[in-house]
Amino acid sequence: MTRDETGWDLEVRPEKMRRWVVVAAVVVMAIHIFAALVLRGGGDTGVHLRVVDQIAILAIGVVLTGGVLLFTRPRLRAGADGVSVRNVVAERHIPWTDVRGLFFDQGAPWARLELPFDEYVPVVAIQARDGERAVDALERFRELESRYTGGAVSDNDDGGAVRRHDDGGAVRRNDDGGAVRGDDDGGAVRGDD
Repeated sequence: MTRDETGWDLEVRPEKMRRWVVVAAVVVMAIHIFAALVLRGGGDTGVHLRVVDQIAILAIGVVLTGGVLLFTRPRLRAGADGVSVRNVVAERHIPWTDVRGLFFDQGAPWARLELPFDEYVPVVAIQARDGERAVDALERFRELESRYTGGAVSDNDDGGAVRRHDDGGAVRRNDDGGAVRGDDDGGAVRGDD
């Protein structure tokens, strides 16, 4: 989709997962329809199913199918206002100032959006099983990231709140207040005994 159609420069949805989810939803609904039609009361089983029970089986099928179809919702959008990540249920909008990159961890099924302070948001919309399509989405995202952040985003940037090895002087390397020095253990352990 183009920016004119959606208002976003990039919109990505998982391809293969959506197909499998639709197939699974059809199967779940078909099983419930079949069960509602086949299961009837009578016979020597002692079970007495009425029309209300058949309708209930269909209703359960509709609810379960709806739950399965929630997995078609994942989407990633990126534009001038920032990045919007929608996974199965919730959607989260993140401004470009908080974005530290989009990465795949080793062996991960989907990408993750890195945020300050070692936080991240899983991006189910970009899945490793989509192959070249996922690679293309990552490249397009990184182009937009570069454009909208001006290349100011670094992998380990925490917004300036934490500086490497700066603890305000509270802790100094090897300073334990004189309690332990070198190999001095206060005589508790002797290597020559």
